[in-house]
Amino acid sequence: LGMTLGSHLTPLARSHIQQADVVFAALSDGIVELWLQRMHPDVRSLHPYYAEGKSRAITYRQWVEVMMTELRAGKRVCGVFYGHPGVFAWSPHEVIKAAQAEGFPAVMEPGISAEDCLYADLGIDPGRYGCQHFEASQLLFYERRVDPSGYLVLWQVGLVGDFTLKRFSTGPAYRQVLVDVLHQYYPLNHQIIIYAAPTLPIDRPDIRRLALRDLPHANMTARETVVLPPAFPLKENAAIRARLAALDTEHLMM
Repeated sequence: LGMTLGSHLTPLARSHIQQADVVFAALSDGIVELWLQRMHPDVRSLHPYYAEGKSRAITYRQWVEVMMTELRAGKRVCGVFYGHPGVFAWSPHEVIKAAQAEGFPAVMEPGISAEDCLYADLGIDPGRYGCQHFEASQLLFYERRVDPSGYLVLWQVGLVGDFTLKRFSTGPAYRQVLVDVLHQYYPLNHQIIIYAAPTLPIDRPDIRRLALRDLPHANMTARETVVLPPAFPLKENAAIRARLAALDTEHLMM
């Protein structure tokens, strides 16, 4: 559906929804679900499969199975997800693989993601300095290299450090661990941005700027994304530039 109600839906995505026999939906809020029900009489929410203390991995596997059950029964099934269905969404990828493995035609239609909205709302061109994206917990769980001369985008910071997949948020102590890791690359006074895309046309993007050191005590949910702008200028690679210049000279002489 894209991020913002109504304005991001493509004609092809609308066609898939309207032509399906049953529609399964994992959406941003109840208002969006009510809007979707105006397009189709059989919309089934996937949110009841969530439960406090239940691993989201179990929930997402259940989503796949419930969609596959209807598909095996001979129905045309459409799974509807907010944003882009393939971005930070395990179940859409898995249900397509499962359907194709059983001989059913299955496709994913791209949508406007939170990343797309982020570039527009924050005025960021990822091609200017380069842009790295990490799920915040992955940055802690594994040894990853951060380039502070480009943009760094961290997803699901509100859940950072959760091994269990059972919690819907972690707290300041977990975000402090993230700050400690980032401090290897950025000064603590480096200005960062907390961003959330609007989901309703009447909403405005949520944009907050603060120092890196203040991130642990900022109000956060899984919805917000953290952006670290470049902290240092790009460093020229003199050796490669000279090599390319020599190739240009050689080309002109031919």
